[in-house]
Amino acid sequence: MFPKSEIVDADNSEINKSLTKSCRRFGLQPHPPFLKKTVQLLETFGVRFGVMLVGTTGSGKTKCYEVLSDTSTTLRENNHPDRQFQKVNYNVLNPKSISMDELFGAVNKETNEWKDGLASKILRTAAALETVEWDWTVFDGPVD
Repeated sequence: MFPKSEIVDADNSEINKSLTKSCRRFGLQPHPPFLKKTVQLLETFGVRFGVMLVGTTGSGKTKCYEVLSDTSTTLRENNHPDRQFQKVNYNVLNPKSISMDELFGAVNKETNEWKDGLASKILRTAAALETVEWDWTVFDGPVD
C-alpha cells in the first residue's frame, strides 16, 4: 500500500538481554526464535486483553509466558523506566480437570441464583485489584 515506506524493526536488544538472563535462570538456552516469540507475546499484551498461545506439546508455550513473567517482574524490581514492565502474578488451571459449571459458574435451577465457578472467581478478583501489577489467568489445556 505504501511502496516507498520502509519498515524499521524495533530495537529489542534491551528486552532480549533481559529475556536471555531469565532463560538462563530457567536453565534454558536463549534461542533467537524463542526470544522473538516471547517479544511477540509482550507486544500482543500491549494491544490485547486476552491472548492464546497455541502449539504442539513441548513447543515452549509454558516457558514463553514463564520467561516473560520473570523478565517483566525482574525489570520492575530493578525500576525499569518503561511502565509496561510490571510484577506478574498468574494462576494456572487445567480447564479439563473440572466440569464447565465448576469452571465458569452456573445458575442453580432450584433457587435461580448464580454461583461463580473457579475461573469467574479468579477473574472477578483480578478485576477488583487496584494495582498496576499484571494478573494473568492461564488456562493450560487443550483447546476445544
